[in-house]
Amino acid sequence: MDHISKYLTKDIKLSSYDDKLFKSDLMFEDHMLIWFISGETKIIQASCTSIFKTGDIFLIPRNQLATIINYPKNGLPHKTVVMHLSVERLKKFYDKIDVKSNINSEKKIYSFNNHPLLESCLASLIPYFDLTGDFPEDLASLKITEAITILRKIDPNVDRILANFDEPGKIDLIGFMERNFMFNMPMEKLGYLTGRSLSTFNRDFKKHFNTTPQKWLTEKRLELAYYYLMQKKKKPTEIFLEVGFEDLSHFSFVFKKKYGVSPNQLPRLTT
Repeated sequence: MDHISKYLTKDIKLSSYDDKLFKSDLMFEDHMLIWFISGETKIIQASCTSIFKTGDIFLIPRNQLATIINYPKNGLPHKTVVMHLSVERLKKFYDKIDVKSNINSEKKIYSFNNHPLLESCLASLIPYFDLTGDFPEDLASLKITEAITILRKIDPNVDRILANFDEPGKIDLIGFMERNFMFNMPMEKLGYLTGRSLSTFNRDFKKHFNTTPQKWLTEKRLELAYYYLMQKKKKPTEIFLEVGFEDLSHFSFVFKKKYGVSPNQLPRLTT
């Protein structure tokens, strides 16, 4: 995989993937504002799947699990400008603004396609990536503040996520795992998102599911794969990443171990 990242600062980067595709399961600690220069991205969340293409601008909220698959497109690399909107920076921004207290955080991805103000703000960063030497932090701060201000102008409801600084509280473990088993995350992060320490997460998991997290996750992913292959008539190459496996060979091996045939040998049900 040929991946190049150029950083203006730790919060602003130009990212480029030239390989066939790149897949990652992520939980961002910062809100991520992304502008597509070229390529395509599929973002799979528990409740929906989104596809973004050249020219699209979108905001991914922090602390949300997602599978992200990046594709080059039309002979061009997958290329984006990425801006991190950190909690620290947002607290300073909102400290000077009167917003409603107890704002309910929304989990959706915000899309701001073809908005001239926001596109102009992000496009103005491109020439700076060719500069040598350190990029001034005060100028980077101004560009991020500009972006936040434009986001609020476009959609005042964006305050629901940007001005919410709460950390995850303790939630129902069974419901959370049933919604998010396809994401490959360290157990520490799964514990954090359910409001638990790692030891408490493992203890509660054993209590509720009577098995280890890894065994349970593998079973759930295989069951979902079986459904996609049999009912949806999809190909193994189309679904192994989306159900939570990193490698097609490993997926085929564990699938055959469970069902007695490889994914390619599985007969498809007719409708």
